[in-house]
Amino acid sequence: MSESTETITELLQSIGIDTAYRTASLSLLEKGDSRYLRDLKLNFTSTLTSEHLSTKECALLGLSVAVNNNNNPLIAFYTKYATEQGANDAEIAEAAACASLLASNNIFYRFRHFTQKEKYSQIPARIRMQIMMKPVTGKEFFELMSLTISAVNGCEMCVNAHEDSLIKMDATEERIFDAVRIASLVTSAGTIIN
Repeated sequence: MSESTETITELLQSIGIDTAYRTASLSLLEKGDSRYLRDLKLNFTSTLTSEHLSTKECALLGLSVAVNNNNNPLIAFYTKYATEQGANDAEIAEAAACASLLASNNIFYRFRHFTQKEKYSQIPARIRMQIMMKPVTGKEFFELMSLTISAVNGCEMCVNAHEDSLIKMDATEERIFDAVRIASLVTSAGTIIN
């Protein structure tokens, strides 16, 4: 077994996927005996823990990003991992709901930001967001998930608004930074494992 195949096997086992599983992009890395496979494996593993987030928070962030990216293998993995870390069904559902809500918000507010027309800011959004009022994961963590999804979706206005809210809630910049780092690595893994 080549080193690349061995690394892929370890990665797939850690995600709970059959070791014979291959995507077109994973096959390209394997065929080229890419050194990046080791980085991919280590980067993915680093989404599971953090100095500034609990393991349950890491799992829920990973799940929210996987849902946002519509990545079924990673949704399954992070759902299982979140459950193992003590997340209940309501918290798991909220991670998925956050991704869905922010998908609409990011498009809508990015449009407002891009056009910079005062008129569009005066028209009511008419997007229901009741989940944001009393999130089961807590307001600070829901804001953190919202920030990470907004960063993944590239909505500058939403990123700035959520980051500002988090700072006002006394979230540390290290906590915010690590959450976005995790989101970026989940997205990275999802481009290869999908």
